[in-house]
Amino acid sequence: MRPDHYDSFAASYATENESSLMNAYYERPAMLALAGDVSGRSVLDAGCGSGALSAELQARGAVVTSFDGSPGMVELARERLGPDAVVDVADLTKPLPYADAQFDDAIASLVLHYFEDWTTPLAELRRVLKPGGRLLVSVNHPIIYRLLKPTANYFETVPHTEEYAFNGQPAELTYWHRPLTAMSDAFAEAGFTVSSFTEPPFSTDTPPELLAENLRDKTHFLCFIFFVLSAPSPA
Repeated sequence: MRPDHYDSFAASYATENESSLMNAYYERPAMLALAGDVSGRSVLDAGCGSGALSAELQARGAVVTSFDGSPGMVELARERLGPDAVVDVADLTKPLPYADAQFDDAIASLVLHYFEDWTTPLAELRRVLKPGGRLLVSVNHPIIYRLLKPTANYFETVPHTEEYAFNGQPAELTYWHRPLTAMSDAFAEAGFTVSSFTEPPFSTDTPPELLAENLRDKTHFLCFIFFVLSAPSPA
């Protein structure tokens, strides 16, 4: 999928992202919980979209640098984050415009599942991290593909396209399903150590009307999987 694919529905997606169950009450709170205390830390928000996560990190005292492949999303992020924010147009499948060992943390929030090959994205994210730095990743949970396509081969890395309506505007997104083993192998090949992976609950602040009836007496559902990865420390 082209990095600028979101341009055609950037504003609609950003509006949906503000208050949707999956983003506002599930993925974003879970990612912030994993990030923990970021006060004073230099953080790269890779694939920042319209800047909702960057704004939350800034509010928690992080020194945030953000980028996205969609110029439309970057424009929205710059409007949100203000004139002093560093928000770049950059492609994660190419060399990033940042120095080696520049950041304490990098966050790839619902980004990597758009790529067939994780080699360059992970290599670049490792390059810009300080030794011992963290990469926080969220992607589509691999079991979801099997649930949507029961006869599919779980162990293949294959694309699949889903149709959405963001704030009423139709859109198509193409993801790459990969099994958990392929994810783990890609992290190891890039030199990362998996510190943890989680299947977190949704926020306790979730408005009941956003939940399907069969979820209102539950705390979890399967949608995304989260990883905390560690870059190698000096010997």
